[in-house]
Amino acid sequence: MYQHTRLSKGSFSLFQKFKSFDYILLACILLLGTLSLTTMYSTDGGKVLFHTKSHFVKLVTFTIMMLIFSFINIKFWFSIGYLFYLIVIGLLIWTYYFGIKASGSQRWMDLYFINLQPSELMKICIILCLAKYFHRMKLENVNSIYTILTSLIIILLPMGLVIVQPDLGTSLLISISGIAVLWFAGINHKYFIYTMIGFLISLPFIISFLKPYQKLRVLSFLNPDRDPLGAGYQIIQSKIAVGSGGLFGKGFLKGTQSYLEFLPEKHTDFIFTLFSEEFGFVGSALLLIIYAITIYRIVVIGASSRSYFAKIFCYSFAAAIFVYITINMSMVLGLLPIVGSPLPIMSYGGSSMLATMIGFGIVMSAKVHSQQAIA
Repeated sequence: MYQHTRLSKGSFSLFQKFKSFDYILLACILLLGTLSLTTMYSTDGGKVLFHTKSHFVKLVTFTIMMLIFSFINIKFWFSIGYLFYLIVIGLLIWTYYFGIKASGSQRWMDLYFINLQPSELMKICIILCLAKYFHRMKLENVNSIYTILTSLIIILLPMGLVIVQPDLGTSLLISISGIAVLWFAGINHKYFIYTMIGFLISLPFIISFLKPYQKLRVLSFLNPDRDPLGAGYQIIQSKIAVGSGGLFGKGFLKGTQSYLEFLPEKHTDFIFTLFSEEFGFVGSALLLIIYAITIYRIVVIGASSRSYFAKIFCYSFAAAIFVYITINMSMVLGLLPIVGSPLPIMSYGGSSMLATMIGFGIVMSAKVHSQQAIA
């Protein structure tokens, strides 16, 4: 009789967790996954080839992982905030010495079942680490010199390890994730203004230290036509593809820029270009609406969470997702230099999807355990 009572309570608890899911957010994630898989099928020329198969396996695996993470108490994610950060720092150091070299960069480590890019994980764990750091902090201590310097060290350390790979784009995205936490934690806005002014003043000096290919990207952004068959080729073809989609697009599997191989790397950072060419302005607008609803639901979950840690994480993760989407779409439209920023869930890449799904898992954990206080 006692065992039966315990089983009933356990079953009820599990039922309550399922009931507490944010099904709107889950539906958006699944819809984005479906659209990404459909677009990946198109990049393979309407055949189930390597990219489609690989993307499907990763999508299913990481979605299941995200659902499992949702059941884990938010206290657990709080407890591992520093540990997760230190582990990824260790992975970045390991990658620097023993990582896989490709296209002049050393960003990946071979785990046999996946080539892991630790810098992608850092986008999430830096939010987790800083959210824990500010959780118990008294308001009067938030703007202390010690707090600001500690926060900057937490942000600058992984940035430095990623820059030397070299991967300037991802290092900037890591910094944006960290800065988002500082903003929502209540750091005085004047520090952000001073930092922005200092960045603009030092920009010419920063550019002088860029690698030759990075300088070429900046010059191609300013004037793509200066080298239309070289550095400016990708962005020129990308804008042609997006523009040729028109209002309703050319239709599924009918993107000429993509199918005639005018557009290289269309399955990774430039996946939006193919999507926009085939589904046009209307399809692109619907994709943006799905992303907007996703971000809105993350903010709502943060607002309803009892713990300050969950609030900061959700707000910062929502801001980071918004920035990733903005940078990616601005990049493919020629509004920003090419920096290697994947479109969340849509772009091909196991590490990026893994990091994004971990973030969604923690957000869903905050929703399921929204009334869980963290002392």
